[in-house]
Amino acid sequence: MSTHHTALVAVGHAGPSLLTRSLPAVVAPDPVPVVSGALVEYAPLDHAASTPALESVVRAVATATRTYSSVHRGTGWLSRVTSAHYEAARDEVARFVGARADDLVVLVRTTTEATNLLARALPPGTPVVVFDTEHHASLLPWPAAATHRLPVPASPEEALGRLGSTLAGLAGGPTPLVVVTGASNVTGELWPVERVVTVARRHGARVLLDAAQLVAHRPVDLTALDVDWVAFSGHKLHAPYGAGALVGRADWLDAAEPHLAGGGASAAVSADGVTWATGAARHEGGSPNVLGAVALAAACAALRTHRAAVEAHEARLGARLLEGLAGIPGVRVHSVFGADHPRVPVAAFTVDGLDSHLVAAALSAEHGIGVRAGKFCAHRLVDALLARDGDGAVTAVRASAGLATTDEHVERLLAAVAALAADGPGVEYVEEPGRGWVPADDPRDLDVPLPW
Repeated sequence: MSTHHTALVAVGHAGPSLLTRSLPAVVAPDPVPVVSGALVEYAPLDHAASTPALESVVRAVATATRTYSSVHRGTGWLSRVTSAHYEAARDEVARFVGARADDLVVLVRTTTEATNLLARALPPGTPVVVFDTEHHASLLPWPAAATHRLPVPASPEEALGRLGSTLAGLAGGPTPLVVVTGASNVTGELWPVERVVTVARRHGARVLLDAAQLVAHRPVDLTALDVDWVAFSGHKLHAPYGAGALVGRADWLDAAEPHLAGGGASAAVSADGVTWATGAARHEGGSPNVLGAVALAAACAALRTHRAAVEAHEARLGARLLEGLAGIPGVRVHSVFGADHPRVPVAAFTVDGLDSHLVAAALSAEHGIGVRAGKFCAHRLVDALLARDGDGAVTAVRASAGLATTDEHVERLLAAVAALAADGPGVEYVEEPGRGWVPADDPRDLDVPLPW
């Protein structure tokens, strides 16, 4: 297993600072084949979809595997150790997001499960206010009859104005829930979460923060933000072991039916009925994903320790990515709030005259670059952005940098996109059902050994 090491560098284009600190080491893949027959270092520019594991996460999982046993139900030594690991992981997640003393940390699989859990826990009739900018995970779980969807805004001021007007119209009814993303998974732009919370509180509303695209890049503090709940996923936090979290206020969760009825969620079962547990256990029925929880906690601890270095590394890469793409003729970078709005290192772009899926396929096959093309589980937002910019595209390419990305990876992407925009793909491609665009003559052996 190879590792990839980067160092803290000064923000700007002058290169690494002489005063460097190591970033957390990331597991790196072996070189990948391209259609020329060469092997090249893989350029990971798809962090917004999934992140490679940190080396510290892999070590933590390996350590916990040696004592793995049942959780909360066994008296054996290994069960006691495993239960302690699981609860310590919960505490680490709470520290990572600045949870309040009485907040619950419910360990789930993904942000999608976290938001669906909260959706099922809403008191009857709770109105939900959500922008069309949201990822489907935080756009779709809410009861349709009580959901108020707001259109994609052109500025933060427009967003706040629409939010305030909508909440004012809900005065006198049940407590509303406002759902807001911390950073757009399409464009990387940061939402004005503090101002959203201020508007929500003015109208007596609660707030759920979808931080799936934010927590790997910026700190989140529930207490300082005064957010009621935060949801995020390990697979976007360099902990790809199937764990995520919903962290926040207990009252609605304790009053709701269990997310999964079964062992662990039940405190007592008799002929007369069931007494359900309260707290996080109420919604963690069944044997939990202990190794996923350990991985999530290890990633949280590493990023909390190295936050300043991570931000400096990503600020430099993000600035170069956006500047470089914006300077290529025939390339259009899309945004919600404008090109100068603060963002994490994510860029959505289109290339004139080329299908976005073809661009992504060529970047992979010819240059060993991993990006994503499509609508990124945010169809309403992508449709609105492309219609607003009027270039005729129906999908976009997303390049997203992170801990595993280097300066060379970004420069390789920019050179490859410039070549595509100027001359098109370097080899012939065909569009196949179920596979999309593939090289017409691909010498690579796509059969890879199974990991087991």
